[in-house]
Amino acid sequence: MDTILPSQLVESARRVVEANRAAGRRIAVAESCTGGLVSAAITEIPGSSDVFDAGFVTYSNEAKAAVLKVSNDVLETFGSVSIAVAWSMAQGALIKSEADVSVAITGIAGPEGGSEKKPVGTVVFARAERGADPQNVVADTRQIDDTGRGGVRLQAALCALELLMPGEPVAEEPVAESP
Repeated sequence: MDTILPSQLVESARRVVEANRAAGRRIAVAESCTGGLVSAAITEIPGSSDVFDAGFVTYSNEAKAAVLKVSNDVLETFGSVSIAVAWSMAQGALIKSEADVSVAITGIAGPEGGSEKKPVGTVVFARAERGADPQNVVADTRQIDDTGRGGVRLQAALCALELLMPGEPVAEEPVAESP
């Protein structure tokens, strides 16, 4: 296959497209630190239009608020790299699309931008499903230890694709978190 993307990423996207096609599910993605990498990988797969409904790249806080309706209060209280923001992004992607399931990714790819509490490589994922109880927050924070920005973004994209697989478990987190 002619692609500029890493084969590992394209193969993961192929599994996502095939599994969601078999499950009859449409998917959406809300991306920040991956900058459209997950959407690009999915659309590399011929026939991805059978399952891929929408991709939203909301890199700035202003875009997260304007496009996905992430509350400014949530952004200011918890920061853009938080379970609360990732969950809001995933919910916003569902609302703005016809998808059955959405995944959101927000994080710090580096090399700058990290802090003691949220070092470079901190990535937060959330998955939302249409019809699910919105109080049941499905999210996970991961520390991706890689040597560079590209590696963090690639690993984050691979994690997000795994969360789009039907039936994949992910940690359930409480809605409240400390700022």
